[in-house]
Amino acid sequence: MNKGRTWLIVGGGLSLAAALAHLAAIVGGPDWYRFFGAGEPIAQAAERGSLVPPLLTLGIASILALWAAYAFAGAGLIRRLPLMRLALVAISAIYLLRGAMVFMPATFNRPDLSPAFMFWSSLIVLIYGIVYAVGTWRAWPHLTRRREANALGS
Repeated sequence: MNKGRTWLIVGGGLSLAAALAHLAAIVGGPDWYRFFGAGEPIAQAAERGSLVPPLLTLGIASILALWAAYAFAGAGLIRRLPLMRLALVAISAIYLLRGAMVFMPATFNRPDLSPAFMFWSSLIVLIYGIVYAVGTWRAWPHLTRRREANALGS
């Protein structure tokens, strides 16, 4: 039984929701970039019609969707993906490191991003990291067994 299944399903859902929010910002344009806290330089670039904001945002959305796929694979909802254990550990670490910024007030002094954005986004991402880390930790024996079973040809 995969004890991390529920945690990984929730983590995948959170990453997928974040990916969809990024795609919505592309469609919504400059005001949506401002609302989601992308910073005034990004919003102004979008107003000028620059391709940088939508391409950057599409890249982030793609990464988040991939991370959702890894969580869903770890939960057993979709087929196993390459380097599953390594990927889930790396995803957890990235979310946790980004989330840890909530405890570092110096990071709130970025002129391009509001302190409120830095606080709330860090707190949200910290929650994502905890969900992924707990799910990965609890699913670890299941993930290991599946890898070994695949190596044995069963």
